[in-house]
Amino acid sequence: MKTLAIIGSGDLGQQIAHYAISDNHYGKIVFFDDFATVSEINGYEILGNSDSIEKEYLKRTFDELIIGIGYNHLLVRKTLFERFNGIIPFGKVIHSSSWVDNTAKIENGSVIYPCCSIDANVIIGNNVIINISSVIAHDTKIDSHCFISPRVALAGFIHIKEMCIIGINSTIIDNINITSNTRLGGGTVVIKNIDEPGLYVGNPQRFVR
Repeated sequence: MKTLAIIGSGDLGQQIAHYAISDNHYGKIVFFDDFATVSEINGYEILGNSDSIEKEYLKRTFDELIIGIGYNHLLVRKTLFERFNGIIPFGKVIHSSSWVDNTAKIENGSVIYPCCSIDANVIIGNNVIINISSVIAHDTKIDSHCFISPRVALAGFIHIKEMCIIGINSTIIDNINITSNTRLGGGTVVIKNIDEPGLYVGNPQRFVR
């Protein structure tokens, strides 16, 4: 089986490693981390920082790459993806307990956690996290570098532009557009388009900052 390299050995990276191995997507995991002070974590080797990635790929130390850096650093996630895209293959992890319609499209570098539902004609961009038990209804598009928290419910014909964070238990009704760099707090209910970036909370949503 293939070896997956994960950038970032923190909590998110370790979660991805767990699903990648336990759900039989990859046979081995290695990490790269710009801030690690140890050489391994949970039995997985940390091979160096991000400057070591291309060298190790040329040595065939690993086959594919995924970014395991969390939602507090979406710009870092985007920058690293753009740095290595086209140079190193990006993998993906779609947990076997999730249902994905055969018309849905999930791009490279994305991770679908357990028990998600991805409906017909959904498009999920590059480098996206869809967390546990989220539901993405038909004809919805999530652009690259977004983070969808657990138990999010997205109705049909939604468009979420890049680098958005959708908080836990948020609900978005159908035919909604959400602009780039938007963050929804936990439990937010979106009933109209969001055209201005920022943080939104409440039911219905209200702009905070």
